[in-house]
Amino acid sequence: MVLAAIVYVATTGCAWRQLPPVFGASWQTVNRRFAEWSAARVWAKLYRIILDELGARGELDWSRCAIDSVSLRAVKGGS
Repeated sequence: MVLAAIVYVATTGCAWRQLPPVFGASWQTVNRRFAEWSAARVWAKLYRIILDELGARGELDWSRCAIDSVSLRAVKGGS
Protein backbone atom coordinates (compact mmCIF):
# COMPACT_ATOMS: atom_id res chain seq x y z
CA MET A 1 0.00 0.00 0.00
CA VAL A 2 2.83 2.39 0.83
CA LEU A 3 4.57 1.72 -2.49
CA ALA A 4 1.31 2.34 -4.35
CA ALA A 5 0.89 5.61 -2.45
CA ILE A 6 4.43 6.71 -3.33
CA VAL A 7 3.82 5.90 -7.00
CA TYR A 8 0.56 7.85 -6.83
CA VAL A 9 2.31 10.94 -5.44
CA ALA A 10 5.12 10.63 -8.00
CA THR A 11 2.80 10.25 -10.98
CA THR A 12 0.12 12.77 -10.04
CA GLY A 13 2.33 15.44 -8.51
CA CYS A 14 0.03 15.85 -5.52
CA ALA A 15 1.47 16.97 -2.21
CA TRP A 16 2.05 14.35 0.50
CA ARG A 17 -0.68 15.98 2.61
CA GLN A 18 -3.17 15.54 -0.27
CA LEU A 19 -2.72 11.76 -0.37
CA PRO A 20 -6.18 10.14 -0.53
CA PRO A 21 -7.05 7.86 2.42
CA VAL A 22 -7.73 4.96 0.02
CA PHE A 23 -4.11 3.84 0.43
CA GLY A 24 -4.65 2.97 4.08
CA ALA A 25 -1.57 4.77 5.41
CA SER A 26 -1.18 8.32 6.64
CA TRP A 27 0.69 10.77 4.48
CA GLN A 28 3.30 11.02 7.26
CA THR A 29 3.98 7.27 7.10
CA VAL A 30 4.19 7.28 3.32
CA ASN A 31 6.51 10.29 3.33
CA ARG A 32 8.72 8.75 6.03
CA ARG A 33 9.03 5.46 4.12
CA PHE A 34 9.85 7.36 0.94
CA ALA A 35 12.65 9.20 2.76
CA GLU A 36 13.97 5.99 4.36
CA TRP A 37 13.89 4.07 1.08
CA SER A 38 15.54 6.97 -0.75
CA ALA A 39 18.36 7.08 1.81
CA ALA A 40 18.80 3.30 1.43
CA ARG A 41 18.98 3.72 -2.39
CA VAL A 42 16.00 1.40 -2.84
CA TRP A 43 14.89 3.26 -6.00
CA ALA A 44 18.26 2.87 -7.72
CA LYS A 45 18.37 -0.83 -6.79
CA LEU A 46 14.80 -1.38 -8.01
CA TYR A 47 15.55 0.43 -11.25
CA ARG A 48 18.61 -1.77 -11.83
CA ILE A 49 16.62 -4.94 -11.15
CA ILE A 50 13.94 -3.88 -13.62
CA LEU A 51 16.52 -3.04 -16.30
CA ASP A 52 18.30 -6.37 -15.75
CA GLU A 53 15.02 -8.28 -16.04
CA LEU A 54 13.94 -6.44 -19.18
CA GLY A 55 17.41 -6.91 -20.68
CA ALA A 56 17.32 -10.65 -19.97
CA ARG A 57 13.99 -10.85 -21.80
CA GLY A 58 15.31 -8.85 -24.75
CA GLU A 59 12.73 -6.14 -24.12
CA LEU A 60 15.08 -3.16 -23.91
CA ASP A 61 15.54 -0.90 -26.91
CA TRP A 62 18.77 0.95 -26.12
CA SER A 63 18.42 2.96 -29.35
CA ARG A 64 15.67 4.89 -27.56
CA CYS A 65 17.63 5.73 -24.40
CA ALA A 66 18.75 9.21 -23.37
CA ILE A 67 21.48 10.35 -21.04
CA ASP A 68 20.88 13.47 -19.02
CA SER A 69 23.40 15.60 -17.18
CA VAL A 70 23.74 18.86 -15.32
CA SER A 71 26.72 21.19 -15.56
CA LEU A 72 27.53 23.83 -12.97
CA ARG A 73 30.12 26.55 -13.13
CA ALA A 74 32.79 26.27 -10.42
CA VAL A 75 32.69 29.57 -8.56
CA LYS A 76 36.16 31.15 -8.31
CA GLY A 77 37.72 28.21 -10.09
CA GLY A 78 36.62 25.55 -7.62
CA SER A 79 39.07 23.19 -6.00
